[in-house]
Amino acid sequence: MAFLFNKFQDAVRILAKSPTFARYRRKLQFEDDINLLFMYTSYNRLGKNADEADAEEIIDVASKASFTDQQMQVQENVHFQIKNFCTVMDEILLPGSAVPMTRPIKRAELSLRLKDSIGYSLDVKPSQIPHNEASQGLYLNGEANVGAVIAIYPGVIYSPSYYPYIPGYPRVDARNRYLITRYDGIAIDAQPWGYGGETREIWDSSTMQETRPDTDETMLGKALENSQVRCSGEILERRNPLALAHFANHPTEETVPNVMVCPYDFPLTEKDLRTYIPNISFGNAEEQKVRRLGSSWFRRGSRNSGLDDWDSDVPVLKTLVLVATKALCDEEVLLQRPLWYYSVDEDED
Repeated sequence: MAFLFNKFQDAVRILAKSPTFARYRRKLQFEDDINLLFMYTSYNRLGKNADEADAEEIIDVASKASFTDQQMQVQENVHFQIKNFCTVMDEILLPGSAVPMTRPIKRAELSLRLKDSIGYSLDVKPSQIPHNEASQGLYLNGEANVGAVIAIYPGVIYSPSYYPYIPGYPRVDARNRYLITRYDGIAIDAQPWGYGGETREIWDSSTMQETRPDTDETMLGKALENSQVRCSGEILERRNPLALAHFANHPTEETVPNVMVCPYDFPLTEKDLRTYIPNISFGNAEEQKVRRLGSSWFRRGSRNSGLDDWDSDVPVLKTLVLVATKALCDEEVLLQRPLWYYSVDEDED
């Protein structure tokens, strides 16, 4: 598939030189990122059976499709990968439909088995980035193709109305480098998740103090003091090998990022997959819904989109994933902070 990838990369370089990329307004940059994610994830989904005509069609659609259509196609492409990941996890952890308990596999062993199945897994170890704040880094073990979803951003999800409840508010970034915001203002705090755990359990963000990375307990307690608002617990797989996106560092000026942030709206109708989505919502947030608009590029062909239920309104959990922008092989994961990123506390300046 090398010739297809070269053709695809040429299209990406042309897009990067477009007049839109010269503008640094958040909305335009976000739309450009979705355009890139459309091409990366669509290319990945073509798989080994891709031919030159398929690659040409991706490039053509990327230049003509509306932003809404591209955004929804990215969601379908990402969900297609997430669904495959969940299937593999079930095959490893569930001994059979008649047995409700999961196999007592340690997190490290689960990571190795996942790598055997999908070709890669993740590890956290000292970063190679020469920066004081880059103590730990995220590493990919194995090989992943361009457009692959390599990590999920775990933790507690806050809608803008619940910002005051984020630990450390209003200066939430001061002591928490594991907080990130989506373009739509949804904030995700991965600090409570830490490195994960060793069981499948009901998680409400308060059950694993010993696994928090770089935690200031004084700061963590202030925002929720005297508050009756809490997180509702969910049964989550705390051994999830891909729930480590928050350990990815930003590259130096001399290095090039190899992943992009991608917003992912997980459809809560997919109840069998919920345990592998390492997020919970804070407070009694109104149910978020998404309506599938436009036409799916994959539906126009012979491929199944894998998201037939998205033709109508469905409740979603708004999270983030990291998508590879190049073929990766046994290397540190480096994340470029998108230009549409903003700090939760920037309006307090």
